[in-house]
Amino acid sequence: MSFTLPDLPYAHDALQPYMSRETLEYHHDKHHLAYVNNGNNLLKGTEFEGKSLEEIVKGSYGKNQALFNNAGQHYNHLHFWKWMKPKGGGALPGKLEKKITEDLGSVAKFKEDFIAAGVGQFGSGWAWLSVKNGKLEVSKTPNGESPLVHGATPILGVDVWEHSYYIDYRNRRPDYLKAFLDDLVNWEYVEELYDAAAK
Repeated sequence: MSFTLPDLPYAHDALQPYMSRETLEYHHDKHHLAYVNNGNNLLKGTEFEGKSLEEIVKGSYGKNQALFNNAGQHYNHLHFWKWMKPKGGGALPGKLEKKITEDLGSVAKFKEDFIAAGVGQFGSGWAWLSVKNGKLEVSKTPNGESPLVHGATPILGVDVWEHSYYIDYRNRRPDYLKAFLDDLVNWEYVEELYDAAAK
């Protein structure tokens, strides 16, 4: 399966003021496109040709680092654009709120832990909310890694590579993470992924 760059599910300026048009033009149109193009070139002639993106990500992890880096980032970003929406944030769907409270203490505690994971990821990487063995957990990963390669199913992730926030927030990563949770997250999409993972 070759990789293709999807259109953003909203206009480039739809997430302002929390994420600028300039950030999305660079992040989606240039960075994500590079992962797609590099990934397609690296995929050619490998055992992973014709496999699904998830199979490529899991299969190349620890075996073909260059392919994994690009396939992993493509996988992460396909979801990242959908994890945000204009006028996002706000109240969580009831079922998701109940599960977060049950597994992680409270929504406030989850947000605190999620921000801490993002702030605590040294250098480039991601912070995550995932389902593992039926329970929700917060984690962080370096570079293009995701919980997918650690036996979990990601249902929410935030990109903490500098190109994700530096134009808008400079070095204020905590402010970016707070804005992501409070004003950008598409909780309906998170719930959709949770429902699929819980089956």
